[in-house]
Order: sequence, then structure tokens, then C-alpha cells
Amino acid sequence: MAQASRANGKSRSRSRSANGASQQPSASTRDYSIAAVGRALDLLEALSRIGPAPLATLASAARCTRTAGFRLLRTLEARGFAIQDEARGMWRLGARWSVLGRAAAEQGALAATAMPILTALGKASGENAYLRVRDGLESETAAIFQADPGLRLYSEVGKRQPLHAGSGRLLLAHAPEAVQTQVLAQRLPRFTPATRTDSAWIAADLQRIRARGYLITTDEVVAGAASVAAPVRDASGQVVAVISVGAPTMRMRPPRPRALLPVVLDAAVKLSRLLGAKLPDPVIKPAEPAKRPASAHHGSVSEATAIPALASSGPHSIFR
Repeated sequence: MAQASRANGKSRSRSRSANGASQQPSASTRDYSIAAVGRALDLLEALSRIGPAPLATLASAARCTRTAGFRLLRTLEARGFAIQDEARGMWRLGARWSVLGRAAAEQGALAATAMPILTALGKASGENAYLRVRDGLESETAAIFQADPGLRLYSEVGKRQPLHAGSGRLLLAHAPEAVQTQVLAQRLPRFTPATRTDSAWIAADLQRIRARGYLITTDEVVAGAASVAAPVRDASGQVVAVISVGAPTMRMRPPRPRALLPVVLDAAVKLSRLLGAKLPDPVIKPAEPAKRPASAHHGSVSEATAIPALASSGPHSIFR
């Protein structure tokens, strides 16, 4: 009995810290996850990326058995979050997600998720950091981190701008073809002498932007302002936003824009992963000579990157 008591005493003493406090797992280190909920979310993310798809494909993508996948899909179907085409055996997301999408947008889910990333980007770069989204035929500033109150802001939350100039052109590059056609069919406004309004040149640049994976612009929207921007993707692989740093051109003379590129790309990848995107770490290739018309001045910089382009496999995103 005495030995058992001493053993219990030693056990209790080991569970206490040096100051006598009991050692308990902190709330931040405890695992509160529920396996079934995790599998359901994996399945939904698989649906958003590759749906419509058969059960076997979805179960494989979600790393669960067909039996578990089937039961989860039937549960989601009963609540309107999944639909099965019984004739073809294909599953797709249900219409109930549109309600959640509107609620997420109204509650500022994307901006709230992005703010820690924007804060880190602003502190790392020493420049203002911006998040912009596409709304119809325009871009809208969704969130801003001001690195220094003395730095000039080139936008404010809620400000809308056309898609053909500045970092908004990165959003246009990943917009549906119908949106691109509609934008380029308009008479495009010129904000500065460096604003490109030639629809043929812009159409070609959209291809270059998709290939290189980022956009560096100078003087396109505001004279004396430069930006370095990268795309933000959601779980379906679609570009839902653009993250950028903006600064006066006097602080953004080469090679500084390219020096800032790694931190901007890293911020975009981190935010994309928070939204469920499966992305590798960004790797930048050595700069390639830019090929420009003799009349070109300022505007976007043509450089290459090793970031692979993700296919947009479906229209579903709660952030659109």
C-alpha cells in the first residue's frame, strides 16, 4: 500500500510544473476535431474541385471508403447540399450552398481570413498590402493593411475599379471567357499615359499573366504608383482574389519589385491554402528578358515563374 501511494505521489509530481502548477493540455493544443465531420468536409472539397463525379472518384479524392463516402453524400443530399444524377450516378454540389455563399460574403469571411496574411505581408515588405476581388466587370478592394500611417493609400475598402488596368488585370486573366469578352468589347478608360487600352494587347497579356502566375505594374491606375500582385485560389482551384503590395515608384525601381515577388507569392499561397487550395510552395525562376513592342512603356512586367496553373474545374466557391 505504501509503495502504491509513493508511486501515485511520483506520478502526481511529474504532472506538475516547477512552480507547482498542474500540467494540463492547453486549449490551443487540444484536438477537438471530429473525424466524421473532417471526412464530410474532405468530400465536399473534392466535389468542389472535380464534381460532377461518381462516388468512387470522390471517395478516392477524399481518402475515404466508398461506404463512408456514400453515407456522407446521402446525408448531404437529404439536407440539400449534394445532388445525385441517378441515371448517370454522378454527384454534384446542391443549391443550398448558395445560401452559405451569400452569408459568407455578407459577413466578410474572405477579408477576415485574409487580414492576418495581409498584416504579415505588409510588415515583411514595409509596404501597404491589398486584397481585391472581382465583382462583375469591376474589381473591388476587400481589405487593406497599412504598413505605415505615413504611406500613401492607393485605394480604400469598397473602392471599385475597372479590370483592364493595374492588379485588376490579374483578376480579368482568370475570369470566365464571357467576362473577358465583355470587358474588352467596351471602350476602356485611360487613367494615366501608361494605361493600356488596346484590347488586342490586353487579350494577349491575359495569356502571359496566366502563364507567369503574377503581375507587376507601374503607373497604370495612379501615376507614380507600382504594384506586385499574385492570385489567390479557393478549394476548387479558381482564382477568387488578388493579393498585392503597392508603393510609390520611387521606392519600386528595379530590382525591388522582383525582390518583393517572393513574399507576395508566399502570401498568396498561404491564403489560398487557408481557402482549401492544394498548392506547392512558390519557386521563382531566373528572370527572362521581357519582350515588348517598341512603343510599350511601363505597364506589366513579363517574367516567368515555376508556379503551376491550376485548372478551374467547377463554378462553385463560397467566396463568389
